Amino acid sequence: MTLSASSQDALHAGPAALDCEIAIIGAGPAGLMAAERLSAQGRAVCVFDAKASVGRKFLLAGKGGMNLTHSEPLEAFVGRYGDSASHLRPLLEAFGPQQVCEWVQGLGLQTFVGSSGRVFPTDMKAAPLLRAWMTRLRQQGVRFFMRHRWTGWASDGSLQLQAESGRVAVRAQAVLLALGGGSWARLGSDGAWVPWLAERQIAVAPLQPSNCGFDVGPAPSAEGETRRAFLQGLVGQPADQGGWTPWFKERFAGQPFKSVAIRFVGSDGRVFDRRGEFVATETGVEGSLVYAVSSQLRDEIQRSGSAVFHLDLLPAWSDAKVLSEVRHPRGSRSLSSHLKGRLGLDGIKAGILREVLSKAEMEDPVRLAAAIKALPITVVAPRPIDEVISTAGGVRWEAVDADLMSRQQPGLFFAGEMLDWEAPTGGYLLTACMATGVQAAQGMDRFLASQAAAA
Repeated sequence: MTLSASSQDALHAGPAALDCEIAIIGAGPAGLMAAERLSAQGRAVCVFDAKASVGRKFLLAGKGGMNLTHSEPLEAFVGRYGDSASHLRPLLEAFGPQQVCEWVQGLGLQTFVGSSGRVFPTDMKAAPLLRAWMTRLRQQGVRFFMRHRWTGWASDGSLQLQAESGRVAVRAQAVLLALGGGSWARLGSDGAWVPWLAERQIAVAPLQPSNCGFDVGPAPSAEGETRRAFLQGLVGQPADQGGWTPWFKERFAGQPFKSVAIRFVGSDGRVFDRRGEFVATETGVEGSLVYAVSSQLRDEIQRSGSAVFHLDLLPAWSDAKVLSEVRHPRGSRSLSSHLKGRLGLDGIKAGILREVLSKAEMEDPVRLAAAIKALPITVVAPRPIDEVISTAGGVRWEAVDADLMSRQQPGLFFAGEMLDWEAPTGGYLLTACMATGVQAAQGMDRFLASQAAAA
């Protein structure tokens, strides 16, 4: 569901030139939160967005259940932001998980904590929350200009926007850019702003995929590659240099690996070891457990050209128990029947063993048991940036002050995924977007007050 332009009092045909106190470019969670805070302080706020309705990515994120934030202790919560934790800590201490829940309740909705610790609105939906939010923003006087795409700055410093009626020049006393990262361009986050900031000497870290799937590569052993060639031959296609074999892809693409664990040790010494689920895709792997380790896999690929994680197909079983069951005499039963009967391995779990291991490895109880507990999966590339959940990179922290204002261009602020941070799924992305919107709003209010005092 989307909120129609008419229901937002959106303006599709604006004047050729517009003066406003505050211009916010981007009607996602960061921009809307800044608009709420500033308008509540009596500031005149104009919000511009290229799309016909607000919160496109916000609504998409809520399709599977609107995950607002996470209920874990704040110290652990802040730690989820990795290298950017020190920068985000004061912002999350001011507007973190508790404040997100209080904000939702202030809109007339209630929240609950799921079994995973994630926090949701009681109806699990994003649209009612967005409707209530838009009602508040309209009541506070926020003006929305939809289908107004920002295209950079004019020579006189005004913002240039392309509307259905033509080009519009916007002159504002303070500007917030909250355009998102580079993922899901069809929803508005296309990263087109990167070169425009670079032209103004505003330091930007390259945008990279985050919370993403990966393409798999060649098997890590010669014997495994021999097995791959054999499986390719089963469907009459030659072996390639990577990716699933047609044999595996035709049977298992789209199916989940349930109750498994991934362990990954990078060349930088960082260790990831967690249970969960993920999915085999046409080209590789994706899903929550893969997303959780995606930043480490991505960084390892950049360093080394590929990354190998180890898949534990039976994380609740000890190594000794697995070996004992594999070694158990199977009599006249096939290996497939044996693995299913003794270890419960069938379907995609049995399929991935045959995909990676050679025939000799499958027939060797010691090597098979070791593979069941630590099957090497090679990934060689993250999926294209436009199809990933979020992006890393953006405006570097050293390019902004504590109020998220550009050091290079006073009066220009940034919020949301435009800043150089990343986080796993689970409510961390939305919470940080809102927290940066709150911080930028406070900074803009202080900036305008100082400008007025100096006048």
